[in-house]
Amino acid sequence: MKGLTFKRGIHPNYHKEATAGLMIEKMLPGKELVFPMSQHIGAPCTPIVKKGDYVSVGDKIGEANGFVSAPIHSSVSGIVKAVEMHMTLKGIKETCVIVENDGLYTRGEQMKPHLKGQEVPLTKEELIEAVKVAGIVGLGGAAFPTHVKLSTPKDKKVEFILINGAECEPYLTSDHRVMLERGEEVIGGLKILLHVYKEAKGIIGIEDNKMDAYEHMKQLAKGTSIEVKLLHTKYPQGSEKHLIAALTTREVPSGKLPIEVGCIVHNIDSVGAIYRAVTRGEPVLSRIVTISGKGVKKPCNLEVKTGTSFREVLEYAQVDWEQSVKIIAGGPMMGTAISDVDVPVMKGTSAILCFTKEEVGLEAASNCIRCGKCVNVCPMGLVPSALQKSAIHGHYDEFIKQNGMDCIECGCCAYICPAKREIVQSIRSAKAAIRSKK
Repeated sequence: MKGLTFKRGIHPNYHKEATAGLMIEKMLPGKELVFPMSQHIGAPCTPIVKKGDYVSVGDKIGEANGFVSAPIHSSVSGIVKAVEMHMTLKGIKETCVIVENDGLYTRGEQMKPHLKGQEVPLTKEELIEAVKVAGIVGLGGAAFPTHVKLSTPKDKKVEFILINGAECEPYLTSDHRVMLERGEEVIGGLKILLHVYKEAKGIIGIEDNKMDAYEHMKQLAKGTSIEVKLLHTKYPQGSEKHLIAALTTREVPSGKLPIEVGCIVHNIDSVGAIYRAVTRGEPVLSRIVTISGKGVKKPCNLEVKTGTSFREVLEYAQVDWEQSVKIIAGGPMMGTAISDVDVPVMKGTSAILCFTKEEVGLEAASNCIRCGKCVNVCPMGLVPSALQKSAIHGHYDEFIKQNGMDCIECGCCAYICPAKREIVQSIRSAKAAIRSKK
């Protein structure tokens, strides 16, 4: 069976075999958990607890500021030890609530289901409120508040609700395991969305390197209106615009959102979180995180409570500190290399990868040889070499004319470049500079 796909892209070595067959393990956190007040795209939260307060599991500790924001909840019960600045994955210190875990995991009273099974119908407004209260964001890494995505304009019709089961980043297998072990929650969450957006068609797209998940999800979707479609394994198949192109053949215009072509896209984990929020009243309390790379002796897929230290997670996976020359939060293509492991797991944490010297490309960059390979693979149809030149010289007006703001920062250009030039890093810096000026 031939999988659906998009134009251009790359076929890296996926290295998923180390964890693809490993079931999700649950890891209990240590004594101290750190909850950053900014775990999403948009306005940071305001702490609503103070030192000495007692919090239960699921208690809100950070209040959302503005529409594009999402509340933060405690994943453990215990005493608030401090509200202070603490280092985060962004490499800067941010306002954080620090909770001393009492090890009891006392459930908060505010966690109440919004419906029982499918008996009580939800309106669109009730669903959006349930999702907002639960603090659900895009759990594929972007961390865009989900209630904003669901708040579609009245003049826009939702024709497709697409669930991203591609998991195209190398090494990552957390979504794969969720589909195999918790597929009922994924189907249940999509059913809730289709109950609210009655005219929409629900499609789950899964790459053909996860045939067991594809077959399992097809079985679970039997008897429903939900379609499960096979995607060709190619990076970045999981990108919103490219998933839409593969599953619907529609093209999202430059600078526009998926709703412009009648689509809403959710990650596998996000739609599972919607199910838990509606049926159990459960906010985002944990993440399924893939721990892999040759720098760990025990690769695994871990269910980790938000606020848990990276150091604790890596020690659970038996990290070799001496051999790990680079540690990445997220996937190798779009993740972030970190220098401090005393930072907390957040809502958007999908993986922690520990690479040895043999896994990391340490070659020095040379001048562009004008081979055109970056142009051939760019999934957005851009000219990355020209964008890098404009970015390096600070020619931002030219950068914008070259549609540089359309770059999705997937890293295909840097991956394929024989000169080892840091193309995507330059483009990312230029985009950040342009946004800050605006």
